[in-house]
Parts: sequence; structure tokens; C-alpha cells
Amino acid sequence: MSDVSQSVLIVGGGIAGLSTALTLHQLGIPCRVFESAEEPRPLGVGINIQPNAVRELLALGITEAELDAIGIQSREWALVGLNGNDIYAEPRGLLAGYKWPQYAAHRGELQMLLYRKVLERLGPDAVLTGHQGTGFTQNDDATITAHFNTRPSGESASYTGKLLIGADGIHSAIRAQMHPDQPPIHWGGTIMWRGVTRAKAARTGSTFLGLGTEDRRLVIYPISQPDENGLSLINWIAEIRNVSEEDWQKTGWFSEVAITDFLHYFTDMKYDWLDVPGLISQGTVAYENPMIDRDPISTWASGSALVLGDAAHPMYPTGSNGASQAIVDARNIGACLLQHGLTPAALTAFDEAFNGPVNDVVLRNRGDGPFGLLGLVEERCGGVFDDINTVLPEEERTAFMKRYQTAAGFARDALNSTPPIIPADQYS
Repeated sequence: MSDVSQSVLIVGGGIAGLSTALTLHQLGIPCRVFESAEEPRPLGVGINIQPNAVRELLALGITEAELDAIGIQSREWALVGLNGNDIYAEPRGLLAGYKWPQYAAHRGELQMLLYRKVLERLGPDAVLTGHQGTGFTQNDDATITAHFNTRPSGESASYTGKLLIGADGIHSAIRAQMHPDQPPIHWGGTIMWRGVTRAKAARTGSTFLGLGTEDRRLVIYPISQPDENGLSLINWIAEIRNVSEEDWQKTGWFSEVAITDFLHYFTDMKYDWLDVPGLISQGTVAYENPMIDRDPISTWASGSALVLGDAAHPMYPTGSNGASQAIVDARNIGACLLQHGLTPAALTAFDEAFNGPVNDVVLRNRGDGPFGLLGLVEERCGGVFDDINTVLPEEERTAFMKRYQTAAGFARDALNSTPPIIPADQYS
């Protein structure tokens, strides 16, 4: 057993864990991150960073220029019916009146940016790679010991600290020990194929676009600035719902597949302003994965241990809120530690304040989140219309979207009137 003389042990070096490390360092709280990968790499595809999370990244000292280098500021969010006509469109970020922009970015590039910041600020030994968390032991002296399998040797290792933060994702070993009887990962019958294509961005040049129906839909948006030829890296997600285990001949979770395996579902989605099958077919690679989450759990805290990010509340990507919530989690646990000190009471306070509201967002996303508008339109007209107002009045569409934004914590007026989670005068 090793005592690294660290107050807080953070299991997991993804967006949640690294944001937590930067937050604790900002507050003068020593910590160390334990990451399972031997060498962190920019894996993944596109994500959205909502204004509430951008506010917190800026408060962490990450600049707009740095975010511009790994993504692009979002200008519009739009839903389109089967015949290419708008269901709903609204400006996003600064254009919507937020004080902070919204970003679309490559998930791996955001993670690597945070990783570099941790090493710069906390030192080159702040992240211990090749350490897969396996569980923890609550000690009689009010400390906690985290246990790991090390890679590539497979040997065990243990480290003791004052508190343990489990940020080890949807397959969290920390959560599993807290809740040994938790149900298995939840799959609702949706298969996604994800990829990127270098192409000219549609509409505003930075539009998050959803189109199709509830059971067959596309999400398309750029995640990079346009190059000298006006081409951006376009993230696309193709989805089919109501697939049974018997119908899905899966070769594995999150596996690489040929684009021709699924392109036929979307060949009719050609419009004068967007060629969906053409865009997908030009992708360099596609990854097949199920849309999964976990049933909410009653508590995220156990003594001196806490889970946050995807370890606490993995959610369907329908609300584009997973990464943003991870960043906000990191800031909120920092605020709780400021108030209650390095004690289990801080973890309990975090759990009591946020478990219920965030679990509600998880369940809302199962119900399609903001994409529920596609289902309403399909119900009323089959997804084909000339004038959306005859199908779904503007007031109804706007109210639907506002309800989700409020639940997810990025309703504009409320966010604009609220200061950052941790006041700047609390920084060490």
C-alpha cells in the first residue's frame, strides 16, 4: 500500500476527472488522478459544450482561443422533417443572448486540452497512467484507500488519501462497489453509427442539425473551424430505434464497421441543401454502438467516496449534455469542499443537492430530450409537411424546448443572472 500524501484521489482521467483536478488545484486542494489508459489519446468524436459548462471552463482559466482551436462556436440548433423543411430552429450561444458561447468540439481534443492543463499546473506526476480502478477501502482513521490493477503488468497497487472521487465512467468500479446490486447497463433499443467527414458545413456554417423521425434520424454538426478550402470536420450520428437484441447482430460494443452496413437506412435523405448519404459515404471510418445509460441510483456518496460524471449519471446523448454535466459536476464538488472542508459531509452535500435534478435529466434524455419534437411531428403528419405551424404551433415548440433547457441547467436568463459556481475570490 502506498501513501501518496494526497488529500483527494481521483479515479479516471476523462473530462470529469481532469476538470475536477483543475478545480481542486485552483482551490489549493492537493489531488492526484489515476487513469486506466497507459497513454491518453484523443479518442471519440463530436460533443457539445453548453454555455453553462463553457462559463466554468473559462473560470478555470481556459481561454476562448484555446476552445476555438479544438472546436467551433455554435450558431444554430435546428430540427428538420423528412422532406427537409424546418420543424424548429433557434440561435445558440452568444447569438442566443447567452453571456458565454456554446461549442461543438472533438471529445478527445477537449480531453487532451484538459490533460495538458493538469500536467502544466499540477506537475508531470499529477496523472498516474496505466492504473485501472478496482475498488476502495474505507479505513478506521477516516482515510480511504483506492485499489488498482496496473497496466501492462497486471500487478495490484493501492493509494491512500482523505477522499476518493470516482470519475471512471459508465463502467465505474467505484459505483459498482457502492451499489453491488445495481441493474446492468440499460439499452433502450437504439443503435448509433458515428463518424466524421471533411465537408462544407450546412446552413450557418455552425449548425447543430437533427433530421428525420423518432425511429430514424441523423445528427450532423461541424466540430472544427473551416480550412482554407472552406471545409470543416463534420460530425455525424446516424440512429435507428426499436431494434431488438435478436435483430442486432453485434460484434461488440463501440466497434468499427463498414459504412455500407447501415447507409441504406438513410439513402432517401437527399435535399438541395444537404446530401446525407453522400456526406456519410465520404466518412473515413464509422463506429457502431448502442445508445446506453444506467438507471439512476439513490446516492452517489458513500462515506469518503463519491462518484460524478458518467460514473454517477451516464445519459443518452440526445440532450448533448453529458460532457457539460461532467464539467459542472467538477465545479460543484469544488464548491461543496470549500463549504464543508475535506470531509464526507462535502460529498453528502453534493449528493443531496444534485442527485435528484440530474437524475431527472437522465430520464428526460431517455424520452428523447429535445428530439421529442421529431416524435410529435411524426405522430401528427408522418414527418412530411409544408407549414410546420399547421402541425405544431410555434408556442408549443418553444415551450417544449424551454422545458428541457431549464431541466438541464442552461436556460438563458437563469444562467446569465447566476455567477460562476465558485467565486474568483475563493481561488488560492
